[in-house]
Amino acid sequence: MVKIRQIRNQRWISSETNQGKIVEWSEEDQCFIGYCPGVIGPCCHGDDEVEVHRELCRIVDEWLVIAHQENKALPPPTIGRNVAELLTTA
Repeated sequence: MVKIRQIRNQRWISSETNQGKIVEWSEEDQCFIGYCPGVIGPCCHGDDEVEVHRELCRIVDEWLVIAHQENKALPPPTIGRNVAELLTTA
């Protein structure tokens, strides 16, 4: 279940969501690329792996909030699934 909190009139989803996030180095692009299988494909990039992960978390949280606000079905959790399965569905 997605946890939504109200802070200063803004809703956001806790980073405790069950969506696996992946940041990997791209030889072709010479930078780190972040994506979240089942939620969003490659959506952020940069030279700093930690910063790419932060941006990825922000993007995924925002995406999930919007989906929730629009009463769209949220994707099934990806945490706990086989990593190979996640990578082949990305």
